[in-house]
Amino acid sequence: MAIQWYPGHMHKANKEIRLIMPKTDLIIEVLDARIPYSSENPQVNQLRGDKPCIKLLNKSDLADPVITRQWIDYFQTERNIKARAVSREQPEQIKQILQLCRQFFPDRNLTTRPIQVLIMGIPNVGKSSIINILSGRTIAKVGNEPAVTKAQQKIILDNGIHLMDTPGFLWPKIHNENTGYRLAITGAIKNTAMEYDDVALYAADYFLNAYPELLMQRYQLKTLPKNDMDALESIGRKRGCLLAGGKVNLHKASELLLNEFRSKLLGAISLETPEMAQTEMAAMKNKH
Repeated sequence: MAIQWYPGHMHKANKEIRLIMPKTDLIIEVLDARIPYSSENPQVNQLRGDKPCIKLLNKSDLADPVITRQWIDYFQTERNIKARAVSREQPEQIKQILQLCRQFFPDRNLTTRPIQVLIMGIPNVGKSSIINILSGRTIAKVGNEPAVTKAQQKIILDNGIHLMDTPGFLWPKIHNENTGYRLAITGAIKNTAMEYDDVALYAADYFLNAYPELLMQRYQLKTLPKNDMDALESIGRKRGCLLAGGKVNLHKASELLLNEFRSKLLGAISLETPEMAQTEMAAMKNKH
């Protein structure tokens, strides 16, 4: 699925990040715990070089905890990377990140030389909520729509840390089709830039294979649907998403499935594992 979304301010953010990077000591990259690979901007690793990085798997309350643990272990095999699962439901967890930042610079006098931290993440990953918790006040605008933050801002925290916020930005081209679908399922991409039915069919297929019991439980299905289309039609019939003549309104059923996934009504679900990511990365390499 081709995603038609790379607004002008994202291009501008990309250029600004290239300028800030040399003055940055540490990077906090906010990821969506449900899609740590798909929400990881490939340009971050290219730009950061050997600078320390903390990967925050945010919205961890929405993700499968067993798979989130796998992701933390996976990221921490890399040099200079720490990974933590966080959720705005547990602000104390997020506040501990400042102590983690300081651990990277044990010998530095933070009064004379504060740690310059760049916080970044793709749209709608919850970066603004994290900034507000870290600073203890409402600084960043929060919203459910992707791309709420439009400009860069510097936030001086009172503990020897300067936080530089950037607008959420996607990379110019999403080469991995699976990444595109997962970003769309979680709401990182504006609804107007995707085909609901197409995205919901991909989601239904994944849920059937990875979380069949959650799907059956939520929609009170007596038998497991045979495939993605059968699943959407079964959900549509159960929930009264019908057109004249009793035909299932696929668009309505698709909206319902995606919205219920996003609001955790289906349960705590992760859309990818480290193993899946490695397989897809290998396939991408072979393509090019």
